Amino acid sequence: MNLQQRLVLLKRLGDYFLTDAPEWLAAREKAAYENPWFIREFVDFQIAHIGSNFLAPEKLEAWLSRYRIPEQNLSPKNAGIIMAGNIPLAGFHDFLCAFISGHAQTIKPSAKDSALIIHIVDKLKKWDEKAAGLIAIADRLNGCDAYIATGSNNSGRYFDYYFSKYPHIIRRNRTSVSVLTENETLEDLAALADDVYTYFGFGCRNVTKLYVPVNYDFFPLLESFRKYTGLADNHKYKNNYDYQLAIMIINKVYYMTNGSILLQENKALFSPVSQLNYEYYTDIREVEGVLSGNPDVQCITGKGYVPLGKAQLPALDDYADKADTLQFLLDL
Repeated sequence: MNLQQRLVLLKRLGDYFLTDAPEWLAAREKAAYENPWFIREFVDFQIAHIGSNFLAPEKLEAWLSRYRIPEQNLSPKNAGIIMAGNIPLAGFHDFLCAFISGHAQTIKPSAKDSALIIHIVDKLKKWDEKAAGLIAIADRLNGCDAYIATGSNNSGRYFDYYFSKYPHIIRRNRTSVSVLTENETLEDLAALADDVYTYFGFGCRNVTKLYVPVNYDFFPLLESFRKYTGLADNHKYKNNYDYQLAIMIINKVYYMTNGSILLQENKALFSPVSQLNYEYYTDIREVEGVLSGNPDVQCITGKGYVPLGKAQLPALDDYADKADTLQFLLDL
């Protein structure tokens, strides 16, 4: 397939994403059935974002205009892609980059997120049989020419060992933070809730820690966060909330809550599901110094950073771990 043929196929996929075709609805239901964390609200949110942004022809064209992509890949390689399963379609951007590059790809989906990507691959092959030569699903990735692997810090060590002889991108745990100034409106705080609660906090772009001025008033924030009170009815989320609450009570740790999230003063960037850490600051420049270049930070939201509420709406060039996946593939 040449580049234009691949782009035509991606446009068709983008249109399909934004439909309620019965088989597409069934795939989304299957994804939610196989992973109880993938509630339809969050699955549909991710699908809408990909369809309206990653697969929108004008946005694809603007993104690709910054690269030199040959119309025909005359020496295609095979890229092995190990996908994460923390959020729905977590590995879609890697799939997209490989497909655009004209290389073949062998995908190992996460057991927690396989229904959607398998359905998408089957659909592309049905629409154009030449896609079968570019995309394969496998349980093991043997004999690939390069690897893109996303996982935990622990799995990252194994990936480093197994893939060290090959060109590779290895991604590990990352999280996101928000820097507040006390000048945020109620609408801003409600938007921040999206950064915190979407995907139950499992994404690397989920805000798990706040930096706030000394004597910050948390009441407006907790009230604005009530837009996600319904998540407390999810039994898996509620179990996490109850567990973290019990630990705080037993250890006599000061906390604040609105019934769906626990706020605790804690210097750690990462926080458990249902908990949001915060830390006071007196000089915002010190915060900037701490966060600048921190390898654990994927995204910073707040004034002067990514706008509040936009953390879960990355653009095509918002590469995970700041590694340009498309250029990596084009350089093979």
